[in-house]
Amino acid sequence: MAIPLRNSNEIQKLRVAANAVAQTLKYLEKNVKAGMSLLEVDKLGDDYIRSLGARPSFKGLYGFPNAICTSLNEVIIHGVPTDDILKEGDILGIDIGSEIDGWYGDAAITMPIGKISKQDEDLIACSKDALYYAIDIIKEGMRFKELSLALEEFILGRGFVPLVRFCGHGIGKEPHCDPEIPNYLEGKKAKQGPKIKNGMVFCLEPMICQKDEEPVIDKKDNWSVRSADGLRTSHYEHQVAVVNGKAEILTTI
Repeated sequence: MAIPLRNSNEIQKLRVAANAVAQTLKYLEKNVKAGMSLLEVDKLGDDYIRSLGARPSFKGLYGFPNAICTSLNEVIIHGVPTDDILKEGDILGIDIGSEIDGWYGDAAITMPIGKISKQDEDLIACSKDALYYAIDIIKEGMRFKELSLALEEFILGRGFVPLVRFCGHGIGKEPHCDPEIPNYLEGKKAKQGPKIKNGMVFCLEPMICQKDEEPVIDKKDNWSVRSADGLRTSHYEHQVAVVNGKAEILTTI
């Protein structure tokens, strides 16, 4: 595994692409409401990210048909926008990618539609808190497997389970590259595998299920990843760069 190490100029270019994602997520968080269709949400995001001078990088990536992933309720990731209407009490995952001058940005949130249940509040908080916890403990020399174990333990400690067979990833001049970063420990040994180094840029994205960690791919669109237990899910993601021995969030305003 050859994990790229970025210099300060390259990290700044990634920061520009990542900032466009952050601005678009903030815009959607303020403007998406009950009564809108998922296709309308996609159009809002597509138009806004283009207004910032970025290309929505998910559109056409591996054949994905839209600009953003809209993952509703029991869809945890890769939700394809449809004419389904958002209702009060829903929870919506929004995942956005950008490309500016050949460099990529990527981040995601899960947002409430109006007033939601305490269970859904706790579900969303788990993915968000797990993400920030992981970012805070990153340090140069730590192994990626140690980071995965820490994420798993945090999620289980909240009473939820991490989705399996999907993971965080490196990012740079490609939207996805090494390393792969699961939200759980693969194998039994955390003290092995690649170490985190200054200059690495990657995306962490806790994907949270309630009981069953297995993914179910929607047979209609071949994209949407649903929870096997049919229960609601949550997903948060940030793009970070390792600078001066610790993680710095790039997908922020």
